[in-house]
This record gives sequence, C-alpha cells and structure tokens, in this order.
Amino acid sequence: MKRTVCTYCGVGCEIGFDPVEEKVIPLKEGVVSKGKLCIKGNFGHEYINHESRIRGTLVRKSFLQSFGLSPENFEEHDENFVRVPYSLAYDLTAKKLKEIKEKYGRHSFAAIGGARTNCESAYLFQKFTREVMESPNVDNCARICHAPSLRGLKETVGEGAATAPFDEIYNAELIVVIGSNTTEAHPIVSHRIIEQVRKGAELTVIDVREIGLFRFAKHKLLIPFDSNLLVLNAIARVIVERELYDKEFIEKRTVGFEEFRKELLNDNLSKPETFKKLPGYEHLFKAIPELARDIARKKTVFLWGLGVTEHTDGSKAVMAIANLALLTGNVGKPGTGLMPLRGQNNVQGACDVGMLPYYLPGYRKPKEIGLTTPEVIDAILEGKVRALWVMGEDIAHVHANQSKIHGALQKLDFLVVNELFPCEVTEFAHVVFGVKSCYEKTGVYINAERRLHLSEPLYTSELPDDWEVIAEVSKRLGKDFGFRTSEDVWNSLREEVPKKFGGADYKTLRENFLNAPQWPVIDGKGTKILHREKFSTEDGKGHLRFNPYKPQGMVKELLEKGEFSDFYLTTGRILLHYNNANQTGRCRTLNKFKLFKEDVVYASEEDRERLKNAKRVKLISPYGESAPLPVEFNRHIKKGTLFVSFHRAKSKVNFLFGDEADEFVKTAKFKSIKVKVEVVE
Repeated sequence: MKRTVCTYCGVGCEIGFDPVEEKVIPLKEGVVSKGKLCIKGNFGHEYINHESRIRGTLVRKSFLQSFGLSPENFEEHDENFVRVPYSLAYDLTAKKLKEIKEKYGRHSFAAIGGARTNCESAYLFQKFTREVMESPNVDNCARICHAPSLRGLKETVGEGAATAPFDEIYNAELIVVIGSNTTEAHPIVSHRIIEQVRKGAELTVIDVREIGLFRFAKHKLLIPFDSNLLVLNAIARVIVERELYDKEFIEKRTVGFEEFRKELLNDNLSKPETFKKLPGYEHLFKAIPELARDIARKKTVFLWGLGVTEHTDGSKAVMAIANLALLTGNVGKPGTGLMPLRGQNNVQGACDVGMLPYYLPGYRKPKEIGLTTPEVIDAILEGKVRALWVMGEDIAHVHANQSKIHGALQKLDFLVVNELFPCEVTEFAHVVFGVKSCYEKTGVYINAERRLHLSEPLYTSELPDDWEVIAEVSKRLGKDFGFRTSEDVWNSLREEVPKKFGGADYKTLRENFLNAPQWPVIDGKGTKILHREKFSTEDGKGHLRFNPYKPQGMVKELLEKGEFSDFYLTTGRILLHYNNANQTGRCRTLNKFKLFKEDVVYASEEDRERLKNAKRVKLISPYGESAPLPVEFNRHIKKGTLFVSFHRAKSKVNFLFGDEADEFVKTAKFKSIKVKVEVVE
C-alpha cells in the first residue's frame, strides 16, 4: 500500500492507495482523516491518466519562430502549439527571461503560484525569482483566500496560522463557525464539529445563508451581506460592556485592553441595537448578547473561511475574531483556538516558505517588498512587468476582474505556465511545461493546522516536478542550486528556517506520516498548540486591535433606506468540485453527478415570482456579466440574495467582480457583489 496526502483542500487528509486495484484505502490511524474521506478524497485521483493531460512541453508556434525555429520540425499539438523536448524549452525560456531582464530590468519579471504543489517547488520558485531574476515579485493564491488571515493573526497573536490542531474541536464546549460552508468546503472538519455537537458541545454558525451546519447549531446567526466586522464588534462590545472578559488572562497575556475598550465603547455602530435598524435582521439584537455570554463562559474554538476574508475588511474581521479569543482567554489552551480553514492543499506551506511579496521563508522581512498579484496585473498593463511565470494557478479563471486580467495576459512579452491540463491561463502562454501532479511526486505539504505531511507518489511518471523545471531554467541562467532530489531542496529550507522546520527531516516525516508533526518542529517533535505561555509577537503578548466598522453594501443600504435594490450575490464551492475543476472535472466518478455539469445560481423561494420562475438567468454587475446559468429556488437563501459556484470557466462568474479588495492585502471581494438578474429562459 502506498500513502499520500489528498491534493485538494487545506484539511490535508492522509490517503492509502492500492496501486494494483487503483483504489483509495482510508487510513483509520491518520490523525487528520481518521479513516474518513470526502468524495474528492476517494475519487479525486482519477484525473491522472486523462487523455487531455499535458505530457511534455508545449511551445507557441509564433514564439518558436521568433528564435528562427520552424514549427514544422516538431510534433503539432494544436493550431497554436507544438510539442518540443524539455531541454529546448528550458533553453528558450532562459534566453527569453535573460533578454527581458537585460532590456527592461529585474522588476520586469514576476512569479505567481506554489499553493497547489509541494513546499520544495514553492520554496525554489521564490528563491529563483529573488536570487536569479533578482525580482521581489512573488505571490501565491493566498492572495485570493487567506492572506487576510495571515495579516489579522500576525497583528494580534504574532503568527499567521492556526493556533491549534483540528482535534481540539473534540475538547471544545462551544464551536463558532463564521463564513465557512464547512460541510461542502472542508467536510472532514465538519465531521469533527458534528461529532462533538452530538457529544454535548454547542455550535454557533454565522453566515449570510442557511448552510448545512445550521441544523446542528444552537446559535443560528443569519447576517446581512458585508456585516462580519459589524457583528464581531457587537459581540466584543457585549463582552466588554458586561465585563464578561477573562480579567486574569487580559492582565497577564495581553496589551492594549484599555485603549481597545475605550475605542469600542465610543463606537456607536458596535452597539447590538444597530441591528434593530436593519430590516430582516432584527433578530441579531437578541442573538448577539446570548452568543457573547456563551463565548465568555465556555472553552471555544473559532473557525472561519473565505466568507470572512474575501471582503474589503477581511483582515479587520480576522483581527476581530482574534479579539474575541483574547478577551475570553480562548487561545493557547486545550479546547480553544483560532482556526482559519485554508482552501488549498499547500497554501499554508507556500506562505511558510516565502512565496509572498512581503515575506521571506519563515516570515522574515525581505529587504525589498514586491508586488501582489493584483499589482502585478496593473504593472503588466503599465508595461512595467513584461514576463510572468505561473505555477499551478489558473489566474485567468480564479481571480477577480477577469476582463482586466485577460487584457493583461495578452499584453505580456512572455508567459510561462507549469500545468497538468489545458486551462484558461495556458491559452495565453508562450511555453507550457507539463509537470507531475501531487499524486506522482515526493514532497512536503503543510495543511491548515500547520501539519507537515511527506507525500509519496501513487503513480510513476517521467514528467519533471515543478522544482526540477525551475532548477533547469536556473542552470541556463548561470545559477546551479545543486539540488538533485526533492530532499535536497527541503534540507535547504530547513537550514534557512530552522525554528520551524529544523527538526523535520524526511526520515522523521516518513516515520510519522500518520501522526505528522505541526510546525515548529524541534528535535523531531511538533507543536500542537501555539501560544501556551507567550504569543509570537515581539513582546510575547496578545495585541487587542479595534477596527471600527464602516457601513458598506447591503448594510449601508438598509441603514440609509430600510431596503436594498437588485440582488446581492455571494460565491463559493460545492462538495463535488474544486476551484477551477481542472482536476475534478476529469474524474470519471465525479462526472456522473448532475450537479457537476454546470455552476448553478441559487435564489430564494420568495423571489420565484420576481424572477418569473426562471430556468436560466444571466447575472450582470458594473464590471461584467456571467454566462446564462441554471437557477434553482430554495428556502435556505434569504430574499434578495443569491449564491453561485465558480468552478466552470465558461460560467464567467469571476467576470462579475472588479478591483474591490481587502484594504491591507488586496484579497478580492468575492463574497458580496450587487447584481442585476436578466431572465434568459
């Protein structure tokens, strides 16, 4: 039996695999999965041998001709690309990168990706960019998910990662879930939540629609769009005003309480009475004080997803969640914790190893801060960035403002892409390197709870790993890093970041695969709970940070007019799919499901007449419009609001969003956009 880690969400479930039967075997001893796997864990490997897999290197014919080479001398892939040997593609890539750097300077290059591959590849990608291309412009898809969690947690507790393992859910008395449809996006975590509720713990769910966890919740807070920070500040106000806070914890473990208290109590919008002024949400006036009392009295874990972070005030909302934990002493102890539910299998790892413009590996500050992905797009349009290398991130689908991004990609002098399958971004590429998938290579992946899994290949492949492609291009640019195996790359990272990874050699990770350690790993032993004695801030204290809520979107309309016009749309995943469906869309078992075929708009049953009992609709925003999409009506969606998934590029859902983003880290505002609805059928 072979063992690996699931390639999809940030939970990081251990998987056993019978290579003869090509069948997944649940691993009951796995500390994360505990023998349970969602449908993607069970069948999500089936894409491996799909006929559309990129098995080689594709080079655009016109790009080949620019070097005086005839496309007719190579195997044709399609009307735009030919297949060439890897060695030639490495040569051409290096020559073009050198040419652009010499002509336009070192800042003309940018690198994006790393969250869908192993730590070794992400680490080398940023190392190549910073040391060989001498550019600070590196980023990964945390930009469109949990960059605000990193910022918010860094500001308050000093470490931008989960403070505790998922298993602390089993020790909690109260579980608070906000902005996460956990049963769909992180199902194995939702199993823990439901199991603990059935044992007597209480559950709070805060969301803009009734999600699956509502049926298990004591506190069901259905909130307005754009109101996370408003709700969280109101909870904090009740705790402070009624002196429900943990006085001893605040005195010994935190700083800034008096200033925080003063600012909070001087903010009129933080009063729960505010919700009396929001028609349809008056119930929150009573629900918030009840929840505040429970948080103050019970061992509480806080879990959140992109429903928190993908807003203009996402970082501030994360700080507000951390404030609640600090006020009530619900961090650094068993049964408590702050748990951002990471979206990608290695997005935590990509950030940890420095694939961010403002952090080196281990979150050290660089001498020069680079551009975030939205800033890279702007720089391309301004002619400042001329070459872009994208590794396993379909930026022509999953990012916001796709009209703008498509225009930028067309303007590039040179685009290199590492991918498994043709997708939106490969359509713009000059060179496409076919690479190993996660199920075909060895490497370390870090899940949402800081756990380091050493994944081993389930299938044999002659394709290169991402890091091998980077290393070969680097050699041709005059820098041989000397790496011959993925373990060599990992050991380089361990030497660079000893406090987190020094004790996590391959031998230790192999031997402890079923109970993999969480960083920091010291002498082969991981750290389950962070901040037991002191926080990771410079002074070792937790920092309370008050951020006043600024009315926006639906809340602003309700406060000013008592109603809102048109519809408010939010987006998210469904259980069967994963992001751009590049892999799940090619799994034969998953393709059997009707729900899998198209992205669906979900509307309120109360809006059926308003929408003329439509079967298909088109969504229109100030920035763009979707394709005609099927619509379904149900009672779980509040009147005047809509939900749609974004998995299919043909749906054009991300064309609806503009440049509105988190004010600190530029994470796009995917969770609230005002749209008009045009009935098509």
